[in-house]
Amino acid sequence: MDYFQLQLDQSAILGMSNLALAHLGDAVYELMVRSYLCVTGVLTSKKLHQATVAHVSAPAQAKAAARILPLLTEEEADVFRRGRNAHFVTVPQHATREEYRTATALESLFGWLYLQGQRDRLCTLFDQMIGPHEAKEAEECR
Repeated sequence: MDYFQLQLDQSAILGMSNLALAHLGDAVYELMVRSYLCVTGVLTSKKLHQATVAHVSAPAQAKAAARILPLLTEEEADVFRRGRNAHFVTVPQHATREEYRTATALESLFGWLYLQGQRDRLCTLFDQMIGPHEAKEAEECR
């Protein structure tokens, strides 16, 4: 099996739990953040790590998600809502419950898009989330 380009049928994707989608989407999002940071020139490993952690935290993901909500298709919005309603027991200390729910929803969406093979859509949404303000922050990390 090629784990980089999974070929799952629609029923297998729909059968995944919200948290399974979020688990996969978390990795997809972090890989995109790490790739972005590497190509924008944050050079030291310490600065790369700090910038990555700053981008993938629940509060940062919640802010980023707010930028793309108006752009989501009906189907994507359904996946996002489904992810928001995932049942989890604990919330990290550095995030509110609402931020954590929104971050989980974003990760679910990214996991779902990845499994759908929608790489272009992932990149489009990610570019909207990063935007000019994030590019400025990356510049300040150098």
